Amino acid sequence: MDDKDFYNQASSSKLGWLPQDFGCDHFDDDLLKAIKIFQKENGLKADGLCGPGTYRRLVAKKESEDNKHKRYHCADSDDNHIICNNQEIKIDWPRVLTYKDMGGLKLTQGFRRHSGKRDVKYFVNHWDVCLNSETCVKVLRKRGISVHFCIDNDGTIYQLMDANDIAWHAGGSTWNADSIGVEITNAYYPKYQNWYKKNGYGERPIWSGKEVHGSKQPDFLGFYDVQLDALKALWKSIHVAYDIPLVSPVNKKTVDPFVTKGKFRGFINHYHLKKSKIDCAGLDIDLLLKDIK
Repeated sequence: MDDKDFYNQASSSKLGWLPQDFGCDHFDDDLLKAIKIFQKENGLKADGLCGPGTYRRLVAKKESEDNKHKRYHCADSDDNHIICNNQEIKIDWPRVLTYKDMGGLKLTQGFRRHSGKRDVKYFVNHWDVCLNSETCVKVLRKRGISVHFCIDNDGTIYQLMDANDIAWHAGGSTWNADSIGVEITNAYYPKYQNWYKKNGYGERPIWSGKEVHGSKQPDFLGFYDVQLDALKALWKSIHVAYDIPLVSPVNKKTVDPFVTKGKFRGFINHYHLKKSKIDCAGLDIDLLLKDIK
């Protein structure tokens, strides 16, 4: 067995995928070829290894082919809150479910508890490359990682853990300790547009010509307006809870050294930390912050 077969067997055991998901029966050269084809179709590095990125896209593909999707409707309320250091912080948004609420989503591992109020420097925006927040949480659990919040297709904000605890989402222990993160649900690829329409969410905007790290991205699915409104409400509450300044990095479309070196306080996209990340390309933080100030 070569190293790639060993890697895929270990990944399969941890994440729960099978060679049959790629139309194969065994961990062999045929599987490597099938994974490479799948990766090419999804704009990934075609190395034949089903790592976290490939797995996320595999989950989205399988979910899009499942006709049993059920939407959970969160009742609107004028008295919602998020939880920061075990304290309730008011949020001006009608659809919020914390990990303590019935119907909420919760993580019980893959993060580190923190005692005492944390000195949070910045808030990190991610997109999940999943079709809904429930699936995103399932992927997080499988991978043993975490994030504090999810924003679903209908604008429901799910809080998965206390914002004061340290989630494993930003890509480094120091970055994780300094930040709070959100996964905004968005399957990214335009081929999933019909799934959103079929399941009653409506057509997503297509974002074109968006640039990150000096490269223009192929057309991809953008966020619903209701998701952006939910994001602004969440930013405002986090700003109040942790006194994070309502500013974005100087480098708008690539890695910012002030962020990576811990010298920045404010709101960022994941690509501001790592050149290997492109989320959330096209998300104009400054424009959204104007509605909060």
